[in-house]
Amino acid sequence: MKKISVIGLGVSYSDLTSEHIKIIEEADVLIGGKRHLDLFPDFRGLKKEIHGNTFEIIKFIKEEGISKNVVVIASGDPLFFGIGSLLVREIGKQNICIYPNITSVSKAFSKIKESWHDAAFVSLHGRDFENMVLSSLDKSEKVVVFTDPKKNPAWLADFLLEQGVDDLSMCVFEQMGSISERISWHNLSQAKNLNFSDPNLVLLKHPSIKNNLHLGMREDDYEHMQGLITKSEVRAVTISKLKLLPNHILWDIGAGSGSISIEASIFLREGRVFAIEQNRDRVNQIENNKKHFGVTNLKIIEAIAPEVLKNLPLPDRVFIGGSGKNLKEVLYEVDNYIRTDGIIVINTVLISSLEISLKIFEELKYDTEVVQVQINRTKKMPESIRFESENPVFIISAQNLNES
Repeated sequence: MKKISVIGLGVSYSDLTSEHIKIIEEADVLIGGKRHLDLFPDFRGLKKEIHGNTFEIIKFIKEEGISKNVVVIASGDPLFFGIGSLLVREIGKQNICIYPNITSVSKAFSKIKESWHDAAFVSLHGRDFENMVLSSLDKSEKVVVFTDPKKNPAWLADFLLEQGVDDLSMCVFEQMGSISERISWHNLSQAKNLNFSDPNLVLLKHPSIKNNLHLGMREDDYEHMQGLITKSEVRAVTISKLKLLPNHILWDIGAGSGSISIEASIFLREGRVFAIEQNRDRVNQIENNKKHFGVTNLKIIEAIAPEVLKNLPLPDRVFIGGSGKNLKEVLYEVDNYIRTDGIIVINTVLISSLEISLKIFEELKYDTEVVQVQINRTKKMPESIRFESENPVFIISAQNLNES
């Protein structure tokens, strides 16, 4: 098989080097999107258009590449969210030559004169990676999103607003490298009502540096009702019992101030947290804490459990920090939805809640463990210190071992 040349077009035809043009002119077969092929009207060989028929194209390349010089034209850099990686995987490194070029990202950032080494990147091209946008916003102050005609900038702005994210600036780069190139800044509320021409690229930017969020924040770091917050040490143990993985969905039922939800979000880079709280004042506190720490993968729901649970994505993990008299009903309802191997963690100071939980978990055949946490903190005295005790807390963790 002859070597297949994969050439990055850059942002426009002018980004091609003389070497690139020579390879294209000497090719027998030229493959690319219609927009790319139209740039070579005088090409005398066979043209093959890519239009969602990727695996047909791979088969075609393998057949034609036996005896012909095949060149594939890709946008930007073929190995940066491009077809290059797929071709290397399917055809083999030994059969591919990659010719990189400037990317739309580097061109875009050069236009606004900002660095991009600290940016995160998400592609929505034919993919359901919306949650990765949210998780990327938690890790980086700059997130570049490759859109597609359906998941366009207006759609993205509306999606973010629905998730409670509203403090971002959106820069849209339309038709980069063409005479119709346009760069515009918007807030999300503006962007969701606008039309943008294809192709385009989006930059999401936080207005300021986020506060440093870590496991075991002090209670005073959160806005909360006097004393009604999970203590930092208990919070750390509780989150460890949840055994969170990056793509998990977590329900926080009776979320209170949202401290568990907010710190759990650190570990859910590709997942989501749903904080359910019925008290309007506490919902406001969760919203304020969410905004203060710049958390974006947290959805706040003002509702009563268990009624609202049927409307949520199925959970991998569930934390119950407050369910009042509904604990029994909540547990049975959670059991209807939690995934196999899912974990439920309950914090309570009440013996009656401990008894109810253990009885139900035994009935449901969950693997159950109880830890009692007793926190004693130092308190200054005139000539020394003493320890002052907090209420002991039962942390109940139960894993669903039943096949769905």
